[in-house]
Amino acid sequence: MTTLGCQQTEGGQGTPGTHSPARPSAHATTATSARSPSAVPPHRTAAAAPPRTIPSVRDFAAASGPGWRPGDDSRVVADLEGPLADEARLIAAELGLRTTSGPARRGDLCLGLAPKESGGGEAYTLKVAGGRARITGPAEAGVFYGTRTVKQALRSGGRLPEGVIHDRPGRAQRGLNLDIARKFYSVGWIEARMREMADLKLNQLALHFSDDQGFRIQSTSHPEIVSTPHLTKDQVRQIVALGQRLHITVIPEIDSPGHLGAVIRAHPQLQLRNAGGTTFQGSVDISHPAAARIVDDLMREYAPLFPGRWWHLGADEYLALTVKDPQASFPKLAAAAKREYGPSARVQDLVTGWLNDRARLARQLGKRPKAWNDGFFAGGVVQPAKNIEVEYWTGRLKETARQPEEYLKEGREVVNLNDSFLYYVLGQPGGFTYPTGERIYEDWSPAVLRGSTPVADKSLTGPDRILGARFAIWGDRPEAQTPAQVAQGIRLPLAALAQRVWDPGKPPLSWSDFTRLAERLGV
Repeated sequence: MTTLGCQQTEGGQGTPGTHSPARPSAHATTATSARSPSAVPPHRTAAAAPPRTIPSVRDFAAASGPGWRPGDDSRVVADLEGPLADEARLIAAELGLRTTSGPARRGDLCLGLAPKESGGGEAYTLKVAGGRARITGPAEAGVFYGTRTVKQALRSGGRLPEGVIHDRPGRAQRGLNLDIARKFYSVGWIEARMREMADLKLNQLALHFSDDQGFRIQSTSHPEIVSTPHLTKDQVRQIVALGQRLHITVIPEIDSPGHLGAVIRAHPQLQLRNAGGTTFQGSVDISHPAAARIVDDLMREYAPLFPGRWWHLGADEYLALTVKDPQASFPKLAAAAKREYGPSARVQDLVTGWLNDRARLARQLGKRPKAWNDGFFAGGVVQPAKNIEVEYWTGRLKETARQPEEYLKEGREVVNLNDSFLYYVLGQPGGFTYPTGERIYEDWSPAVLRGSTPVADKSLTGPDRILGARFAIWGDRPEAQTPAQVAQGIRLPLAALAQRVWDPGKPPLSWSDFTRLAERLGV
């Protein structure tokens, strides 16, 4: 196997490759020194135990030997003009080492690409032998995760054990959902959480930046809707750039056609009203052409700002569908549905048409659309497009409640945001309680989409059907906790999620041992 960028001396193999220029250099702002005064002595030891990390490594073949820890002359070796330059500089700064290109020698940590390795782009191999450590993977993301294992193993045990680690995620999507519309968080706070996420091998940050309480990103197409405080576009670019260095995709969410109160304040003519003139908070009149026009303007404006793969359309809690008879209560919507989709169409068909139209635009903009599960209705003349990912959060809304199996049996791909386990709702309104890491660790898995019972049909719960999970912070009562309290409150739940979504098996540690390890690692 050719290992690009990890040439070795003393019988090592591999040749440095020629690569495109690296991404902007990473800067370690929370460096953790695991450097020892001298290299590990060359005596032989018994076969070692796996390193203690969060998430735990999935496959470790132990060997006899002293292992590896950085010494005075240790270096991080990589092609510093290639795609692993950021990864090399970050781990070097964290360990207090210098970087270099060229052959690796005893005592070094070497990073290289091995395109033919199996396991996908987030997999990696970490080999400790001959007095050196080597991380390889098919793509940069996997090598980066290997450096997270190195960092944690040195902090938890002082050295890397002799042997070979083969590691890879059990689910492709793993991350955090952050509501900055109801409760604003600073760039520094967001970036601190991203660094913590990266150490846990989480790879998505979804930003919910538009809701009834505020619209939190600068806009040139519709500046009239923007709230104070908000993120400037340069600040968003800063967050996205950090995400690229940490292999975290930042996903934008403009929730519609509900949760648009900030837009309605600037455009009151779009307010949804029933036949009696009663207003419905946050919901727009989707029969009004300007409603779609504004949302589409914003999508087109922000698509270049968020270069990642996904776009979240929201689609939850549209209040026109929470009444007993939407057709009678909203005759204007009912008439629009019939005009657009035929005499049998109902209000829910008009709402589904709205979702499909926004999903079509997202795809035109190069994005894969996501939407909350209660925006996918059973029956009807119009069906939601099959290539919209279902973000399953609840079955508690009686008007739109559907079992997770229904979406999976329709052939849809689902992401788990089970509100019984993964919702951190400030102030704990509406029966919500702050989730605990222990409950996630002991009782939850990606297959537990609703309540506490996993989907029974295991043919529906593989990583190709349930794509992963995110932990969600919602600011319903924004003053209930300070940003520092939120950061502390989510620490163990996020670590527990990282373990359960990386490795599908039973966690190897007891909860008490896991919490002690998390404390030692600082995650």
